[in-house]
Amino acid sequence: MLNRTLISIVDDDQLYRESVRKLVVLMGYTVEAFPSAADFLASRFLPETTCLISDVHMPGMTGIELHRHLVDAGYAIPTILVTAYPDEIVRDRALRDGVVCYLSKPVDDNHLERCLRSALRPGTPIEGNS
Repeated sequence: MLNRTLISIVDDDQLYRESVRKLVVLMGYTVEAFPSAADFLASRFLPETTCLISDVHMPGMTGIELHRHLVDAGYAIPTILVTAYPDEIVRDRALRDGVVCYLSKPVDDNHLERCLRSALRPGTPIEGNS
């Protein structure tokens, strides 16, 4: 099997999910996209995922709950959270819990790319992590 970098996207908004999927593919990554945390967790791509981009607010399991579930289950998948409803308290808690970036929608393409690079190369600084 070829070694590849797989970015998984979890967002209940189909148009946004597809838009981010296309953007990340253009950045040169292999991408799988899922409409819910449950779909991602049940997929065969979970163990192959090298970085996760997830919406914060989703029905069922939120992006923050998904991140905590993955950590508790032993998956050290660098996670980038995106939200249309930024909240400083949620942001600070997520970053303390090990989330790589907490971004507001619409996400700046260049900032997302910097977050992906940092997620895939731990220790890489991210300017403007908000």
